[in-house]
Amino acid sequence: MDKLLSKEYLSEEIKFFAEKVYIHHWPPETPKWSNSRKDKVEADINKNKEKKQIIIKNKTVKIDNYTFNPIRKIGLTIPQFKRQSIMIFEGHCEEFDAHIHITTKSKNFLEIFNQLMKWRDVYFPDTSFLDSKN
Repeated sequence: MDKLLSKEYLSEEIKFFAEKVYIHHWPPETPKWSNSRKDKVEADINKNKEKKQIIIKNKTVKIDNYTFNPIRKIGLTIPQFKRQSIMIFEGHCEEFDAHIHITTKSKNFLEIFNQLMKWRDVYFPDTSFLDSKN
């Protein structure tokens, strides 16, 4: 395995601030959120305009005080004509499941995107399309 794609290389946390985070119930077959859960997520994350700290270590994603593990179905993108990167994934936190969108517009959005790509390729190789044989 390439040294840059080894778990030892990625042993440090990936930390950055996101200008926008949106969390909602998903997948549909999981238990529905209570009204108090919806209200708390709305107040803490979705409608909170302050930047959220994102910390990624191994197979865990922490958004402020919400820790998601396990996580799955990780998508990473840089939208055309925008200076930002977006991470989308499904995850489990406490007693609920969710679909999470994280957008960062920081000056080093490209560096963050590249770190996230390496992280995904090491810890979630089944979501990587690098070795796809379609």
